[in-house]
Amino acid sequence: MKRTCTMLKILQFSILMVICVACGGKSDDLASPNTISFWHFWSEPSQKKAVNELIDKFEKENNCNVVTTELSWNDGKIKLFAAFNSNTAPDVLELGSDWVAQFSHSGILASMNAKEMGIANYEKEFIVPCYYKKQLYAIPWVANTRLIFYNNELFKKAGIPENTPPKTIDEMYAYAERINAIKGAYGFGVNGSDPHRLYKKLIPFMWSFGGEIFDQKGNLNINTPENVRAFEAYASLSRVGIIETQKKLDDMFARGEVGLWISGTWLIDKIKEVNPFLNYSVALFPGVTADKPGISFAGAEYLAINSQSKKQELSKKLIKFLADGKNSLALCKAIKDAGFPADKNYFEDQYFTTLPFMPTFIEQLKHAKLTPQHAKWLDVESALEEAMVEVLYGKKGTYEVLNEITETLGTKIK
Repeated sequence: MKRTCTMLKILQFSILMVICVACGGKSDDLASPNTISFWHFWSEPSQKKAVNELIDKFEKENNCNVVTTELSWNDGKIKLFAAFNSNTAPDVLELGSDWVAQFSHSGILASMNAKEMGIANYEKEFIVPCYYKKQLYAIPWVANTRLIFYNNELFKKAGIPENTPPKTIDEMYAYAERINAIKGAYGFGVNGSDPHRLYKKLIPFMWSFGGEIFDQKGNLNINTPENVRAFEAYASLSRVGIIETQKKLDDMFARGEVGLWISGTWLIDKIKEVNPFLNYSVALFPGVTADKPGISFAGAEYLAINSQSKKQELSKKLIKFLADGKNSLALCKAIKDAGFPADKNYFEDQYFTTLPFMPTFIEQLKHAKLTPQHAKWLDVESALEEAMVEVLYGKKGTYEVLNEITETLGTKIK
């Protein structure tokens, strides 16, 4: 009896497998010359769906299979380097703009031909990270930036006319101070200890005050009067607000508890979901003087090829397909977090001008910068975040932490 049941199960399984094949179920056999692997960071269900729809279209057009793996920003870089070390890295991979230099410098990415890949189609600002020693190693995919979000109801309660955003960093502090005096409200949301996020809030202050992180020769240039002003301005906002993680501050702003906060396009959808009647607006990052906007952080996603991949041609086809403006626009329509196509022909597509707040994001991108393209950037990023946390909690002074970064990393960063 047992043998009969076992044989029946085997027969049922065999029939099921035949049905799957007949229905066109795609193979995940990476040994197949027509199958490539692609690791990316769009891991939420709706994001995965949007990416998979594009992948399905590519597979049909090229009669191939693409095996996708989703990573998280928290540990994705570690997993990628582990995969490269064990020769199990994907054929195509997505990288953040602040990772490209390190990966290019490590010699694990394949160089590409600029003309063949159509690099001239992309916004100039986003092309810079693609090169290392005059060789092209990555293609820009999508880009985004951060704005000031502000709560009009809290503005009115604080005696500030609604839809009158701060024009200077000093005025932003003054607004936050007045809002912070309201019971149950916080003037400003300050990102505290939050790896890979805190620095994105800090460096706009550094740039807006005229500070830089490296000099023109690539040497660390951190302990300057401009950067001291930036650290102290950011720390002062914590005294008229609340220190929290980005996720919690996004949630708090959506609930109407925070007056001013630096965030991105993803917060628009969160507010629609959590508090659709919230009376809020967005504004350009303020500058030192009212006649000149500040400089915000610009982030971009890049596509690159494993130098050891045996399927270079198919991998290049996938990158060109995904980064093509019409396809990256489709991704941005489906995933608001994605921001805007890096393809300059679609960067200011009419679609964005019809959406609330998006024209302001486009304008801010004209006054935004990518992080410095330096092979040791991630060491500096970590040091900046640790230093800012020390200052926020009053453990050390600004001059002290900036001098420590210089002494610790000065000889290492060349």
